[in-house]
Amino acid sequence: MQQQTKAFKDKKMQRHKTVDQYISKKRDHKKELTKLRKIIKSTELVETIKWGAPVYTIDGKNIVGIAAFKSYVGLWFFQGTMLKDKKKKLINAQEGITKALRQWRFTSKNEMDENLIKEYLLEAIDNQKKGKVIKHTKNKPLDLPIDLSKALNKNKKLKTIFEKLTLSKQREYAEHISTAKREDTKMKRLEKIIPLILEKKCLYDKYKNC
Repeated sequence: MQQQTKAFKDKKMQRHKTVDQYISKKRDHKKELTKLRKIIKSTELVETIKWGAPVYTIDGKNIVGIAAFKSYVGLWFFQGTMLKDKKKKLINAQEGITKALRQWRFTSKNEMDENLIKEYLLEAIDNQKKGKVIKHTKNKPLDLPIDLSKALNKNKKLKTIFEKLTLSKQREYAEHISTAKREDTKMKRLEKIIPLILEKKCLYDKYKNC
C-alpha cells in the first residue's frame, strides 16, 4: 500500500490537525466536504487525519479519504480497484503509479448521490472485512508456482503473452495460484486465468466482483 498512500499523500499541500480545520480551510468546497463527511460518518468508519487530510478507517485500515482541489472534491478509495463500480464512477488519478487507489470526483454538491456513495462505502468496508484487498508487493521477486510454470511451458502462445505482461500482473496471477490450499482449487483457478492471460487482462478485472 505504500505506493497508494504516497499518491494520496502527495496531493496534500498543507497539514491540518483536525477534520474541522481541514474543511474550514477549503472554503470553496466546504459544502461538498461537509456532505461527504456526513455520509461517511453514517457508516461504522472511524474518522481520523492522515497526511493532513481526512481519512476514514476500520480496524486501523484505511478505507476512504476526502480531499478538496481547485476544481473538484475527491473521494479516495484505498482499495478502489476491488470495488464493482457498476456506475463507472471511479478513476485512476495517477495511471501507472497507483495500483489499488481509485478516486471519485465531484464538482458540486448536487452531483453527490447519497445512496450511491453509501453503497460504495459499504462495499469497501465489506471487502476489507473479508480481506479482499490488493497487498503491497514492492521489490517482491516473481515466484511462479509449479502448476502455472508447467502450463506456460506447454503453451507457447500463453507463455509469450504472459512474459509480456507487467511484473505486477504476473505476480497477481502467480499469487492467485500459489495461495490456493488444495490442489483441485489450484487447477480450477488455473483453468480460469488462462483465458484472461491470453486476453492480456488483469486478474482483478475478473475477480474483483467475486
